[in-house]
Amino acid sequence: MSESLPPRNPSPIASPVSPSRQSQQNGEFALSPAVLLTAVRKNWIFVVLALALCLAGTSLYTARQTRIYEAMATVQMDPQPLMPLGNQNGKESGPESFWSNQEYFATQHQILTSRRIAAAVVRRLGLNRDAHFVALAASDKKLAPVSLDVDTAAEILRARLSVKPVSDSRLARVLYRDADAERAQRVVAAVVDVYVDQNLDMTLTSATTRAEWLDTQLVKLKTDLESQEMDLHDFKKRNNLLSVSFDDQSNMLRAEIQQLNTALTELKARQEGVAARLTVLKSINPEDPAMIPQSELLGNAALAPLRASYIQAKKDLERLQAIGKGENHPESQAALANVRASRQALVTELGNIKGGVSADLEAVHRELNGVMSLYETAKSQAMELNLNEVRYARLRRSKDNTEHVFGLVLERSTESGLSKLMPFNNVRVLDRPLRPAGPVLPRGGMNLAFGGVLGLLLGLFGAVGREMMDRTVRDAEDVERETGLPSLGSLPDVSSRAAREALYYGSYAAAGNGRGKHKANKDQPPEILVPELLVHAHPKSAAAEAARAVRTNLLFMSPDHPYRSLLVTSGGPAEGKTMVACSIAIAMSQAGQRVCLLDCDLRRPRIHAVFGRTLEEGVTTVLLDPSRLDTAITETPVPNLSVLPAGPMPPNPADLIHSDAFFRLLETLKSRFDRVVVDSPPVCIVTDAVVLSTRLDATVLVVRARRTRREIARQALRALRDVGGNLSGFVLNAVSHHSDKYQYSYYHPYTQNQDSQD
Repeated sequence: MSESLPPRNPSPIASPVSPSRQSQQNGEFALSPAVLLTAVRKNWIFVVLALALCLAGTSLYTARQTRIYEAMATVQMDPQPLMPLGNQNGKESGPESFWSNQEYFATQHQILTSRRIAAAVVRRLGLNRDAHFVALAASDKKLAPVSLDVDTAAEILRARLSVKPVSDSRLARVLYRDADAERAQRVVAAVVDVYVDQNLDMTLTSATTRAEWLDTQLVKLKTDLESQEMDLHDFKKRNNLLSVSFDDQSNMLRAEIQQLNTALTELKARQEGVAARLTVLKSINPEDPAMIPQSELLGNAALAPLRASYIQAKKDLERLQAIGKGENHPESQAALANVRASRQALVTELGNIKGGVSADLEAVHRELNGVMSLYETAKSQAMELNLNEVRYARLRRSKDNTEHVFGLVLERSTESGLSKLMPFNNVRVLDRPLRPAGPVLPRGGMNLAFGGVLGLLLGLFGAVGREMMDRTVRDAEDVERETGLPSLGSLPDVSSRAAREALYYGSYAAAGNGRGKHKANKDQPPEILVPELLVHAHPKSAAAEAARAVRTNLLFMSPDHPYRSLLVTSGGPAEGKTMVACSIAIAMSQAGQRVCLLDCDLRRPRIHAVFGRTLEEGVTTVLLDPSRLDTAITETPVPNLSVLPAGPMPPNPADLIHSDAFFRLLETLKSRFDRVVVDSPPVCIVTDAVVLSTRLDATVLVVRARRTRREIARQALRALRDVGGNLSGFVLNAVSHHSDKYQYSYYHPYTQNQDSQD
């Protein structure tokens, strides 16, 4: 036998996978509306019980609660109090003013609920000696003290007192809750009165303190102002500042410095010009002084003739040398003497000019030093004047500041004196508290609504939790995910008579009377009362159609090499393997095939009881005596279907199954019948089915919906695969018709027609 599984072909009648199951195929529990509805339908009693308990508990809690009343007063707060003398602070509206007002309101709200206000109210109303107030605050009223200290009573009052600002206004609502409506009214009235009185007291106290401080500062500032005025007078006297101001002196020094600066600039330019002329004169070559600047020639009338005479003498000497007269020639000697005389005259004149230029340069230098000294003196005087001006400005500024502050303090002192005579309060009570008409707590409707919602949530969570903790398989998708086997189909739940009648007569009864109720016919054949024979007794029912779907899928699993022998087993007991084996065998026999139903459950056989046979002869007797096979195989009321019961129960069932005699029996049955369907014990309990899976062509694993645990299904699959059993797929048994309404309701008209014919 091959150990590989056949290809997973989808079942022709398999229902589409719902979105809630797609995530379950990944090993997760997906909470979807369909899953939620299923959980509620299965556990509706739990949901109703949780809802009833929560509603009852909420009602009891509400009934036991003390009735609480709430009194309210409205207070108006003005950040800027009434100022008859005008805006003393000079503040304008803006973002800073807005945030300042917000801080003011928040501060006042805290003052309203402060311990100081609460303690004053306790003393005014004597709440610490109020027996009802003290009893309401105690956790155990039987052990409540007669009176409390003021601080403790104040803390109790603060716990019940609250302030709520009115949006977009300067109003605030003062709220107080108490078990006594009249006391709540009195407490709120006392709170706002104490708050208004204390605010006025604080205003008067602040005005008095401010006036006293201003008077003290006024005396000190007056003394400082007189001292600074005398210092300013002494400074003017020391620095001769009586007639001419600092600006006039500064202007004169500025004009003098400007003139000296201009003179310095001219002298420096002149010095540079004379120095440049002297440099040019010194650069003239005394051996050949012909290269004289044009400016010098134009400036000295005697210099040009001397230069011309020198140049002419040089030309005469060069002419004589050119015509071949040597140095010793008399004419050449005369011309040379003439050159030397003219050159000496020219050099002498140039020396005189250089001397004059040098004298001019020395004079300019002396003049420049004198002007520079005057400039530095004027500059020092200007710096000294600036320093005196700074010192004077400092003394004047101190005096002006002191004078300004003195004026402000004098003005504020006068205003503070007037403020003490006309006190104004920027807080007033807009609405006095009224006696509460009814309690605000407990809120019965809200409590019941909360209890109802809580009960529904607890019920839903409990139902979903039970659904999540359910480790049994629910549908074919669960089995496919856990085992990896293809689905061969599913059979409906016919474990009870009501279920069988619902599958058979539901449509007929609905057509017969409006309420769908009916009575089962007591004259029905006995096989109708046997679940394993429903496919035969009612061949056009939903159960029969499901069995034929399983048969069709088995045929399509191996069309080229059809399964001749088929093993039907399950992971655990009471999962309906005998029911499935009988249904498959009957469905195959209805297709015209000769089928033998073999009962190999040698420990707890049931095939003989289904068909009304005995255990006198069967598999065990045939294994001991093969000649008794013909008498052991019996015909059944189902055409083409024969049954071989288990026979007497042996002490060693596993050894018999594993014997060669059993193998020969299987070969004999396959030669005499078209199909051999074998019913076996559970895989996870005994090894009989494991041994049988290696001897038969295919194995069908039966899984019962809502009963077979996932671990059992995986364990059975592992046991069969370990020995190389050929697993063709699984059949989901005992599927509730509610869980697959479409599949079975589709056949109701077809079933109704068959019922009318029967």
